[in-house]
Amino acid sequence: MNRFKTTILAATALACVVGAPAFAADTCHTEAVKVGFLPKLDTDPYFQVAKTGAEEAQKEIGGSVIQQAPSQATADAQIEFINNLVSQKVDVIAIAGNDANAVAPALKRAKQQGVQVIAYDSDVAAAARTVFLNQANTAQLGQLMLDSMAKMIGNEGEFAILSSTPTASNQNAWIASMKDRLAKDPAFAKMKLVQVAFGQESEQINQQQTLALAQAFPNLKGIIVPAGIGLPAAARALEQAGMTGKIKLSGLAPASLLRKYIKAGDVQDVWWNVKDLGYLTYYAAQAVAQCKLTGKAGETFKAGRLGEYTVGEKGEVLLGPPVVVTPDNVDSFAF
Repeated sequence: MNRFKTTILAATALACVVGAPAFAADTCHTEAVKVGFLPKLDTDPYFQVAKTGAEEAQKEIGGSVIQQAPSQATADAQIEFINNLVSQKVDVIAIAGNDANAVAPALKRAKQQGVQVIAYDSDVAAAARTVFLNQANTAQLGQLMLDSMAKMIGNEGEFAILSSTPTASNQNAWIASMKDRLAKDPAFAKMKLVQVAFGQESEQINQQQTLALAQAFPNLKGIIVPAGIGLPAAARALEQAGMTGKIKLSGLAPASLLRKYIKAGDVQDVWWNVKDLGYLTYYAAQAVAQCKLTGKAGETFKAGRLGEYTVGEKGEVLLGPPVVVTPDNVDSFAF
């Protein structure tokens, strides 16, 4: 064996020992690439709508898009799909993380095999991805949901939060923002958060938890549900139990699924254009693949009809400001 081959083998062995990647995701592509979208859950219509935005972008700039997701919203389930996407030779994985830290090792292994990683909707550990396409400012979303609830219950009384899972990074950040504001802002001095429950990304469990909260807290005035599956499920549960209007609801969900409750004044919804989130994510994926986007604060990139975007701190890119869906504007939301 000649000296050159010996050196290469030794370097490869050393990389394995110290954990350095044998293949790094640093290839700069010159043409549009294959992007694998990995949502939290395959049955959530939210991510199906986001996919239509990615497909719109794909038609504009080329490449290809596939979407695969687990039937359970867990990190373990997503890890299997990360590995599947790598084996299908995608160039970029766009993931909505079920657990920011638990999926990070699998994503780092994907990067070592030449696959770029970005996050959308729900972030993963910053070290495991290049950028995070966030639907809106985290603190702003939490504040809007709390403001919405306060308005419906007259800034007074008991309320609960019905989140998705204990490890959902975006919901946890919104809840932390709400708790911080409750503690510091005198406008909420007469409001009391009595419990944070979890619907486990299941319509049935969300309905059960809604009724359990109503039973456990007879004076409950409202529930904030920061989860797309949970809010419509909670509204249906209250309707079936004859408690519509008695307990007000606020949160995040497709406005089209809540139209009748919103028009009746029983629900308010904080929402954004979901299709645009998928559209923006696909453009960002292609920019990352072509080394036009590295995640550094201050970088800019163009996203077709949405215009130019700037990367913020920790690689975060904001889609745009959300709005509170009310009886006055609900008909303007197609989803």
